Amino acid sequence: MNVIPAIDLRAGKVVRLIQGQYDRQITYGDDPAEQAKQFHADGAQWLHVVDLDGAKAGKPVNTETIAAIAALNLLRIEVGGGIRDEASIRQLLDMGVTRVIIGTKAVSDFEWFRLMAEKFKGQIVLGLDARDSMVATHGWLQDSKQTVLEFAAQADKLPLAAIIYTDIAKDGMLSGPNIERTKSLVEAVRTPVIASGGVREVDDIRRLAPIGVAGVIVGRSLYEGTLTLPDAIAAAK
Repeated sequence: MNVIPAIDLRAGKVVRLIQGQYDRQITYGDDPAEQAKQFHADGAQWLHVVDLDGAKAGKPVNTETIAAIAALNLLRIEVGGGIRDEASIRQLLDMGVTRVIIGTKAVSDFEWFRLMAEKFKGQIVLGLDARDSMVATHGWLQDSKQTVLEFAAQADKLPLAAIIYTDIAKDGMLSGPNIERTKSLVEAVRTPVIASGGVREVDDIRRLAPIGVAGVIVGRSLYEGTLTLPDAIAAAK
C-alpha cells in the first residue's frame, strides 16, 4: 500500500479545504516545490496534487507550479482538478506528470472518458468523490444521480491506472477514513483503489492496509502533525 502525500494548490499556495468548501481554507505554505522535496526526503514515492482553482474553473490553472514540481524529477505525480479535455491531459503528461485524475467529466460524459482511458492506457485515474453513497462533481459543488458502486462498475471495464475514492464528509476533518464504504468499493472492482479523506493517525493507516487498497492519500494530518510520513509508510508495510 502506497502512502501518497497530497498538495492542494490554490493561487500557487499549499492549502487544504475543509470538506471541499472553498470558504473553509487553511493555508500551509507558499512553496509547493519545497514541500514536494520534503515529502521525498521523508520517503514518499508518489505525490497527489489537486489544482483547486482548476476544479472550479474547469481547466488546469496552477500549471506553472505543477511543472515546477514535476521538473524536480523526485516523485511520480498524479494531478487532478478541472481536467475536462484531451489537451489538458496531454499538457500535464508532457510536463512529466505520471497520471491524470478525471472526476467531473468522467461522470458527465462517460463516452469521452472511455475514449481518454483507452487513448492514454494506464495513465488515467478516475477521481470518484462521494457524498454519502452518491457521486459528487464540479469540485464537490454538485451531486450526481449515480451511486459510487454503480459508476465504479462501469469504469472498472476501462484500462485505468486506479480509482481514487474520496469521502467528502471525511476530507480534511481528521475523523478517520470511511473503512466500510472503501472496503465495499475494493471488493466491487478489479481496478486498484486508492483511499482518500479523513486519515488522522497511524492507526488509520493500519485499519486501511488489510482491506486491499493500493494506496492512501494523506494531507491535513501531515500538515497538522497528527501523523508523520515515515510513520505512515512504516505502518503501510
